[in-house]
Amino acid sequence: MHRILRTALQSVALVASLANRAPLYSAEIESCGVEIIVLGIAQDAGMPQLGNPADPAWLDRSKRRLATSLGLIDHRHRQRYLFEATPDLREQLQRLDEVQRWPDRGLGIAGIFLTHAHIGHYAGLIFLGHESAGADGVVVYAMPRMAEYLGNHGPWDQLVRYRNIVLAPLADGTDMELTDGLSVTPHRVPHRDEYSETVGFSIAGPNRALLFIPDIDSWDRWESEFGMRIEDQLAEHDLAYVDATFYDDHELPGRDMTAIPHPRISTMMDRFDALPTTERRKLRFIHLNHTNPARYPDSEQSRTIRQRGYRVAEEGERECL
Repeated sequence: MHRILRTALQSVALVASLANRAPLYSAEIESCGVEIIVLGIAQDAGMPQLGNPADPAWLDRSKRRLATSLGLIDHRHRQRYLFEATPDLREQLQRLDEVQRWPDRGLGIAGIFLTHAHIGHYAGLIFLGHESAGADGVVVYAMPRMAEYLGNHGPWDQLVRYRNIVLAPLADGTDMELTDGLSVTPHRVPHRDEYSETVGFSIAGPNRALLFIPDIDSWDRWESEFGMRIEDQLAEHDLAYVDATFYDDHELPGRDMTAIPHPRISTMMDRFDALPTTERRKLRFIHLNHTNPARYPDSEQSRTIRQRGYRVAEEGERECL
């Protein structure tokens, strides 16, 4: 009886989870030629995370979140792109199918843009291999070190040899034109670069532009090392999905958090509070660690974020470009 009751409750929780991630979009999205959809907002390991049995998301599916990813849909040319190939790729592609799928296009992935070689950002490529989808020639856009890593190290090189994926080179600051009025530009950012460089992306659609930087060590270092000032980039973009791994320095007891140099939400708000309201509204916090209290909409930290004019990204939200 208890097992039946628990199964029923889990089913209810699953329905609630699906409802909570229903696509969020404005009325004009119906006539939108190019749009993005948020497919995940969590840090690489997702929510709940392995080895954390007390996480409420194990029992309450509505609290589960997938690793950070964006989907890009060009309805005009019937093309879809992914930003990141996360370990949650299977469910994320299904979510993208629920928004727009063309049955005659196979997997329907015209290309995948990778930011760097940390597990939450490229490990989902395994599902394109012959043990899984057996994909044929999915284009993977990657920076030079990232492409070298995939092409010359197992098991990734097998994807290349079997032509499950085709590597397409990117260059820092150079536009990659996808279709008319739609381009993607990589920008180097400071981060742990053990196996590859790290980039964020500027995605320019026919009418609006979006900045996507899921991993960065420091905004100050971005300016000093790469000559890119985040405030200038906000001015040039209509939306910005940025690294918000931690809320502050108190999330990991016993750990030296200075050794994990992501921008903190609390310090970012202090920095960006000087900006006009219109600029602050562009920011969407993404790539949240499972310890980040901003993952809970009813937390004190989430209320503070909203009161100060910012937003945490939501899975399923859609924006027209």
